[in-house]
Amino acid sequence: MAHNDGEQPEPAGCGGPSGPEPADSPGAGSDSPASRGAGSDTPAGHGASGASGSAAGWPPLTAPLRSRLAEIAGTALAGMPAADVPGPLRRFARFTPAKRARLGGQALVARLEQDAAFRAAVVAWWAENRAGELELPPEEAGAGHAAPGGEPAAPGGPAGNGPVGNGAPGNGAAGNGAAGNGATGNAPPLPAPVDKLDAAAVALLTGDPLAARRVAEAEQTGDLSSLRAERDEAIAKVDKVTAELERAQAELVEERERARSVVAEQQAEYQQMRRRVSEQGARLRTALDTRAELETEVAALRAGADERLAAARADAERERERADAERRRADAAAREVAAARQAAREARRGDEVRLELLLDTVGGAIAGLRRELDVGAGGPRPADLVAGTATADPTGGAVNGRAGLPVDGLAALDTLLAMPSVHVIVDGYNVSKTGYPDLPLADQRTRLVGQLGALGARTGAEITVVFDGAAVSAAPLRGGRGVRVLFSEAGVIADDVIRDLVAAEPLGRPLLVATSDQEVVRSVRRRGAHSVPSTVLLRRLRG
Repeated sequence: MAHNDGEQPEPAGCGGPSGPEPADSPGAGSDSPASRGAGSDTPAGHGASGASGSAAGWPPLTAPLRSRLAEIAGTALAGMPAADVPGPLRRFARFTPAKRARLGGQALVARLEQDAAFRAAVVAWWAENRAGELELPPEEAGAGHAAPGGEPAAPGGPAGNGPVGNGAPGNGAAGNGAAGNGATGNAPPLPAPVDKLDAAAVALLTGDPLAARRVAEAEQTGDLSSLRAERDEAIAKVDKVTAELERAQAELVEERERARSVVAEQQAEYQQMRRRVSEQGARLRTALDTRAELETEVAALRAGADERLAAARADAERERERADAERRRADAAAREVAAARQAAREARRGDEVRLELLLDTVGGAIAGLRRELDVGAGGPRPADLVAGTATADPTGGAVNGRAGLPVDGLAALDTLLAMPSVHVIVDGYNVSKTGYPDLPLADQRTRLVGQLGALGARTGAEITVVFDGAAVSAAPLRGGRGVRVLFSEAGVIADDVIRDLVAAEPLGRPLLVATSDQEVVRSVRRRGAHSVPSTVLLRRLRG
């Protein structure tokens, strides 16, 4: 019946040689290898019984031997007919060899130990399919077959006379008598073993009476292998320790060489330091001698310095006394100067008081004259009396021989503007077109009048600006605070109005005409007015 791979193998005690064989056991049928191995005149059951009797009581097996037996049985199990495979082992036939040996090894070995027919079938399979792989050596083959009674077979030779009948050559003491040939006696020879382990396995499978000895030899061989492994491991450890010792010795030699080198270097350095110390000692002695000489010289110099210091102190004392005398004289002179200054200040205060009284007297007299003569009642200024008309200048020369001066710089302009009662007359369009040519005429007039108002506020000067009135279509611009704005009448140009303003002013009043028209400049300067170019006035207005 079929079994899955996970089913556990049956215990080794099942199916012994004395127990009943299953129906499909190799010993049950007449066509099994066990029955074929027996003589035709011997019942099959007798052969199986003889083999089982010879294999009963296997000695204790080592793990390597059990593994080898399981490997041999598992290899044969995969190729044996299903009828020759015991029922409990059939499920292992489907496994791979490695899995079969791992999972079914215990069951296979137990079956080999208990079932002589299964052993005979395994031996027959190896003899038929792997001939020559597990055969015993020739000198051991004759001793490898046992009689049914368990006695070792006689060495090969003529037919032996057994107790029952004549045996065939090579069949040992058991002949073809009534007892029959045992299954083991007629089993085909196994392949020659390679080592003691295979020899023990073959001896157990063939029922060799020397099986116990071969098992002991295999066990001893295993122990020897273990000892050899331990020996090899110990030798490897010794080699490793030897290598480490040699490396340590090499390092020791290297360290010794390094130590010798360091000692040599330190010795050389020590000698060098000794030479340096010796040289330094010589230098120190020289320095000490020099120090003694210098101390002697210093003592001599100190004695001379003390004498000179005493003389210098005496001189300093005399100079201090002289300085004290001079200081006393200076203090006396300072007191005299202070007294003189005090007297001068008192005299000046007296003069100032007298001058103040004189000025008060003169001021009172002037005020009395103003009241008596009715002067300064607030009448119109001369420029207010000049209309937008022009009068011809009958004379071409300077009035009273006094001509005005040109003003070419800001410093001279500031000086004139600082004079009391100065009157500034500005040629309006001549200045505005020079300073703001891109603006319309109305904007030019507004901007110029505003800047002139600021100038008048700073300086306190009387300012009059004259524009040509012929081209004015809008209402005339009123002058700002401190700025008088005049427009010429129809048919009259601003230049003539400027000349009339200059002519209307009394002689001696400072006049300043701002224009770049040279004809106007010449005419006003003949009347004593000063002239300033438009560019200079614009610089002052902007700054």
